[in-house]
Amino acid sequence: MSESQTVNQEKKNATGKVVKAFGNLLQVEFKGDIRQGEVAMVHVDGTQLKAEVIEIIRNEAKIQVFEDTRGVKFESAVDFTGELLEAELGPGLLSSILDGLQNPLETVAEKAGYFLPRGLYVAPLDRSVKWDYVPVAKVGDVVHRGDTLGTTLEKRFQHHVMVPFTHYGTYKVKWVIAPGSYNVDTVVAKVEKENGEELAFTMVQKWPIKNALSAGEKIKPTKMMDTGLRIIDTQFPILKGGTFCTPGPFGAGKTVIQHHLSKYSSVDIVVVTACGERAGEVVEILREFPHLTDPHTGKTLMERTVIICNTSSMPVAARESSIYMGMTIAEYYRQMGLDVLLLADSTSRWAQALREMSGRLEEIPGEEAFPAYLASRIAAFYERSGVIALRNGKNGSVTVGGAVSPAGGNFEEPVTQATLAVVGAFLGLSRERSDSRRYPAIDPLISWSKYIGQVSKEMDSQLEGWGQIVKKAEHILRRGDEIGKRMEVVGEEGTALKDLILYLKAELYDFC
Repeated sequence: MSESQTVNQEKKNATGKVVKAFGNLLQVEFKGDIRQGEVAMVHVDGTQLKAEVIEIIRNEAKIQVFEDTRGVKFESAVDFTGELLEAELGPGLLSSILDGLQNPLETVAEKAGYFLPRGLYVAPLDRSVKWDYVPVAKVGDVVHRGDTLGTTLEKRFQHHVMVPFTHYGTYKVKWVIAPGSYNVDTVVAKVEKENGEELAFTMVQKWPIKNALSAGEKIKPTKMMDTGLRIIDTQFPILKGGTFCTPGPFGAGKTVIQHHLSKYSSVDIVVVTACGERAGEVVEILREFPHLTDPHTGKTLMERTVIICNTSSMPVAARESSIYMGMTIAEYYRQMGLDVLLLADSTSRWAQALREMSGRLEEIPGEEAFPAYLASRIAAFYERSGVIALRNGKNGSVTVGGAVSPAGGNFEEPVTQATLAVVGAFLGLSRERSDSRRYPAIDPLISWSKYIGQVSKEMDSQLEGWGQIVKKAEHILRRGDEIGKRMEVVGEEGTALKDLILYLKAELYDFC
């Protein structure tokens, strides 16, 4: 048994009782040892509701409950698990549709119908499925966290079963299972620590979702991610391992752009996190994706996709967990040397959830009542992207794209400004362009990319002077906009022929 498992068993005796309630925020008086971020179970009407410790003051803790808290009473029992809020990682995640707590929604619907009861939690990985496992590590090998113990075929990808990332240090392989078909709970390897303690590893491991998962050296992104949208790939390119955001007003096409990127981007895995968006948009994803063909492989798009649904009708506390759950799954596949695209729609809804919880915690508010730590939370999320150089010589990447929904399309509001400070590319959507049916409604006059220099070096080797051509095109667009505004006043007759030709060039390039 590992040290972490021993500690968790010791902590399971921590119990408490509810003394105050503020919506889904409960104040609990407890006995025993607990820690920040620990999972608690609240007993309500014969069920247990999952919650997370977010503040500890002496023998009282404040916990946010991930489900409806109707029925919680004074002195309702609370059990602390000793574990952090974790993601279960292993073969079987691809093609799955999960909620913010990693419950597989299709399995939940089969068990409980379409009206989901409270307190129903299902393991995300199906224990009845058997995987064709091929061991890679040999007896006597020395392994570290993240090293491959064996592989199994998941859809079209070689899924690497790795030494759990929670296990630091050096281990010597003492036993490996023979090749064959096994479920995810089967012990596939036994290793010995430096102190002689023996550990057994299965195909499943867990990782706290709010901690960055990384085993390797973080390196600078260099390769361009092909999106299939000309305005992005030419004017505002994105690198694999980079970050970008798509702010825009309601109806400007943020979700449509994210759907396009999930379909056509040149990556291996796509993780779609619907965080607080309308249920209709999530239903659209669920209806379309199983029937769409991956243009890179010719197979169904769901084979490379993980969908995490947390709509606006679900509790606000689960919005935060869905964002981090998606990131953890993306980081896990990055450790296999794969390129992953994480799309979060919308980070504004997550920020609103932070604002709501901050108000209930009675914290000093920042601008527009958002918490003072909003910018650091957003920065910490985007900083989990990047390219990792693995020990086996491969590179894996996580590219993060967040949709931002500023009220009234105001890009000066705190969430947009905090996001712009940390992302590498800004794809600003314009109400004016969407109203004139110029889709995608990315405004080339306000958008920018910090990756244009790196992409120019890569593209110049294929087409000499590519970077200069892009700069010239940008100049034509800006001059064309200036001339167009002047023409609204003086008309075509009062415009010089040279300027009119430049304006028409800008219009042609813009439409193409």
